[in-house]
Amino acid sequence: MASSDKEFQSLDTTFRTSGTRTAFGVEKPVVTVGLTSSPLDVISVLNGVKDPRAGAIVFFAGTTRDNFDNKPVSHLTYSAYPPLTLRTMSLIASEILTKHALIAITLIHRLGEVPIGEESILVAVAAPHRKAAWRAGEECLEIVKEKVEIWKKEEFVGGEGVWRENREGKGLVGVAAVDGETVVKESVGGEVPQEAILG
Repeated sequence: MASSDKEFQSLDTTFRTSGTRTAFGVEKPVVTVGLTSSPLDVISVLNGVKDPRAGAIVFFAGTTRDNFDNKPVSHLTYSAYPPLTLRTMSLIASEILTKHALIAITLIHRLGEVPIGEESILVAVAAPHRKAAWRAGEECLEIVKEKVEIWKKEEFVGGEGVWRENREGKGLVGVAAVDGETVVKESVGGEVPQEAILG
């Protein structure tokens, strides 16, 4: 972490912030990323990126749906190795912030069990103009789904479940060490090896 970065931890939540700005007389972070096992707070995330210089705020909430591939889903379970996952999320958020000249960005992902209809990921970006905000929000989400080390288990009605990468339809198998940390490396289908369940 850079010297301006801060990390806040509680029993079930870890947030990492970087940079500061003053918005409406209050000091706020420029970049916020977080992992939590608690329900996500939509209003808090929106308020976190609000800024008088922002002409646009784009907000995305990914929610648990009740089916996958025509199979009824009872809930999703997300797993991660927080130190690695937060580092990757911070890098992505910082790159998106710079690329799109954003004022602020927040990226929060839920871990553990997420029931049907509840949010598993929140992305909020603030920019001077709507075009940059739209592009940044979508790009951030796609890169997160592609690169962030979060895995989900789709729990189907009836008890069976499948571990997948945190993107549509990708199963997992294979484990590799990256910077001395164990992470899932291959995406070829199947069950997640026990060594890869890191959360």
